[in-house]
Amino acid sequence: MEINEFKKLLEKKVLILDGATGTELQNSGLPQGACPELWVSKNPDKLIDIQGKYVKAGSNAVYTCTFGANRLKLKEFVKEPKVEELNRRLARISREAVDGKAFVAGCIGPTGTFVEPFGDLPFEEAVGVFGEQAKGLLKGGVDFFVIETMMDVQEARAALIAIREICDLPVIVSMTYTEQGQTLTGTPPETALVTLQSLGASAVGCNCSVGPLGMLSLVMAMKPFATVPILAKPNAGLPKIVNGKTVFDMDPDEFASFAPQLIKAGVNIIGGCCGTNPEYISKLKAAVKGMMPENPRLSSIGALSSSRKTVFITQNQPLRIIGERINPTGKKTLQEELKAGKFKEVRRFAVEQKQKGADVLDVNTGMPGINEKETLFATVRILSHVSDVPLCVDSSKPEAIEAALRIYPGRALINSISCEKEKLRRLLPIAAKYGAMFILLPLGDGDIPEKAGDRIRYVAKIMAGARKFGFTEKDVILDGLVMTVSANQEAAKETLKLVDWGSRNGFSTVLGLSNVSFGLPERKWINSAFLSMAVSRGLTFAIANPDSIELMSTKFAADVLTGRDKGCRSFITHFQSSAESANLAKTQPLAVSISEHIFKDVLNGDKDRICGDVEKALKEKFEPRKIVDDCLIPAINKVGELFDKREYFLPQLIMSAEAMKTAFDFLEPRLRESGKSEKAVAKRKIILATVKGDIHDIGKNIVALMLKNYGYEVIDLGKDVGYESVIKAANESGAEIIGLSALMTTTMTQMKTIIGKCRKSGLKKVKYIVGGAVVTQDYADEIGADGYAPDSVEAVRLVQKLLK
Repeated sequence: MEINEFKKLLEKKVLILDGATGTELQNSGLPQGACPELWVSKNPDKLIDIQGKYVKAGSNAVYTCTFGANRLKLKEFVKEPKVEELNRRLARISREAVDGKAFVAGCIGPTGTFVEPFGDLPFEEAVGVFGEQAKGLLKGGVDFFVIETMMDVQEARAALIAIREICDLPVIVSMTYTEQGQTLTGTPPETALVTLQSLGASAVGCNCSVGPLGMLSLVMAMKPFATVPILAKPNAGLPKIVNGKTVFDMDPDEFASFAPQLIKAGVNIIGGCCGTNPEYISKLKAAVKGMMPENPRLSSIGALSSSRKTVFITQNQPLRIIGERINPTGKKTLQEELKAGKFKEVRRFAVEQKQKGADVLDVNTGMPGINEKETLFATVRILSHVSDVPLCVDSSKPEAIEAALRIYPGRALINSISCEKEKLRRLLPIAAKYGAMFILLPLGDGDIPEKAGDRIRYVAKIMAGARKFGFTEKDVILDGLVMTVSANQEAAKETLKLVDWGSRNGFSTVLGLSNVSFGLPERKWINSAFLSMAVSRGLTFAIANPDSIELMSTKFAADVLTGRDKGCRSFITHFQSSAESANLAKTQPLAVSISEHIFKDVLNGDKDRICGDVEKALKEKFEPRKIVDDCLIPAINKVGELFDKREYFLPQLIMSAEAMKTAFDFLEPRLRESGKSEKAVAKRKIILATVKGDIHDIGKNIVALMLKNYGYEVIDLGKDVGYESVIKAANESGAEIIGLSALMTTTMTQMKTIIGKCRKSGLKKVKYIVGGAVVTQDYADEIGADGYAPDSVEAVRLVQKLLK
């Protein structure tokens, strides 16, 4: 199916998908703990029967049984999986099942591992893993692809890039969100939408984790910003155990009753996830009969995104600041660090600029004596962790820009694309491939036009080329081309003319502010006056140092005077906080103690710096135990508080935990030498395991890391663990707590089995705690667990409570 054909299809009808496959396979004989994909390849008639029933019930498309048919998951079952061959075969089985009466969607699920920069799986390896799966599905004859149940937008990006690099079939990308409305890595739905639709997704949506009511709010968050159709595939409510089986609390009629609301909210593609079956789809089909889908409300959108935040670009909004400080020009310390492959200054500039009000961070690593491509890549990788502010990738080298865009887990801004033939030829395809916005610099080969009219002609030439790649004015930010007034006093007027023209012709605009005052004394006053004049002409962005009091004060004042700051709220807040900061500075010393540095190292997840600071503390005669008790533990507790408030998400939690572990490992020999570590590592032991049949262990691993940081000894039994192994480990270790994890509804029943077998064997004094994506407090109570933890922070608190 071609992408245009896919678009036209969704303009005419609501596309009905299938329901759950895993539970239906279990009902058809899939053994507990078996690999569904391998089992179906040997028992094709079972899937043909199930998918035939879905088509009969009204499904317009079914998913191939390839959710876990990637190299990393298959290796849990076979040493050398034939990935491409297996995916091809499974796609052909689905083709046989639908018998030409429905479409076949090539299904790609997560690897079960976090992808760089948030995890250990290298990004290019992830692209390769998904690519070989997609090649097999393509050979099997799928009509389009669906990347589903993604918890991490970076993994979704890897899968989408992999498919886009081998074919032009439509690709749907579906994320899964917590009840709080973010992915596990902290991406809200509108941010995932902006990132994925710009990268080339044909439709974006959500599946699993929540029921139809919870999914309604996710759809409503996405639809206003969507340039592509929206998908919803909710669960049948919440899971519970009935007669030893996992069932969901919403029957087909109740489930289907939400469908009209979802369609009215903007859903174009709808189906069912966990707990649904052909009867649910039949009811769903009837509920939406005669309803027409709402087409995407936008054809393009001005928006930049990180993995956790979106900056929407609209008319008459307050002036946005692009922080300029991550640039080695004139910064000796930063230059030395970049040459040495260190990023302390990069981290500092990122944190400080956000605190001072930067909306976007410009990232430039161009300097002699380094590999700019590698350095820019590494800098963007670090910043993806450190800051939630979207990035502006600034380089004169196309290969460096492409490397940075490829790893960046959001929609970035390129600084910049001019009418220079070679740049235009190389950078437009790169920007289009990775969905980036770009700053349009109106100059050509050897020509920097002085007059606004000549610059406008360059704008037209660049946009003519850009439109061939699908760009519109909303995807572009026009640079006013600031020249110094010390050389030509008419220069500022021409720049303001171009800003005014751009604002009236659908462009956002930007100025590199400080250029105007080059060569003059007291430059800050020229810069501030020029900024105020530009804002009155409609300026959208300024590339500047947000640490400048004069510049930021002018920005807030200009926003008030131009009506951009509604009710003067930002102006009042800014100057109130400035006054408070000034008063605070008068009453507090400027020096920061070494203990505060260590605290911040954990808070910022700075593994590179923390050992150096701990060593300084030891030289200042801090006792090792005091560093643990007064610096590290309070810091990780603060991280937990920020995680509770949804100010920190999984990537920040992991970074902070790893920074603390780095410090603890550094201190461990000294703690032993002092003879005081025995109490801290008092060997209160905890067993952790992912239950039999489940090969997902991301959550369990994070819990283990956090518990170790709090001084507990963790006995990690790994994944796919049966009750025999748990009983053996408990008897041998004397563990006081057994923690069990499950991601899938098909394996969560193993928790009850393990707890029951353990207690029956005599392990009655041991406490049992459970967690996982599908687990709830009600389920924990139902199976007799002593506690439930929704995340690693709560797991630590639960353990502390149970062992108090």
